[in-house]
Amino acid sequence: MNSDTGRPRGVTGMRGQLTRQVALATWLFATAVGLAAAPQAAAAPTLISCGTGEYENADHDCVRRPQQAPTAPDGATAQCNDGTYSSSRHRSGTCSHHGGVARWLVALP
Repeated sequence: MNSDTGRPRGVTGMRGQLTRQVALATWLFATAVGLAAAPQAAAAPTLISCGTGEYENADHDCVRRPQQAPTAPDGATAQCNDGTYSSSRHRSGTCSHHGGVARWLVALP
């Protein structure tokens, strides 16, 4: 016997059973709402095939790799510390494998 309720052990009253059912329903609802509100996984970006002498930038565009030249080629945005010219479209990472940026030729975001 359960000394608190006077009932045999393992037997619960309607109130205890209802409390468990409400708790279960609340948990199921919260779980369902949480799953519905969870952000969906972003689709993997489509990889593009850039030509020789180009690389795929953060915007998934093909950009000319840094190149040696006596003067800045068309589209160059920076001169790297090793003397190459970069056509990067963002400041971040520009000339990262060429010793950093020696000078900017245009303003970049």
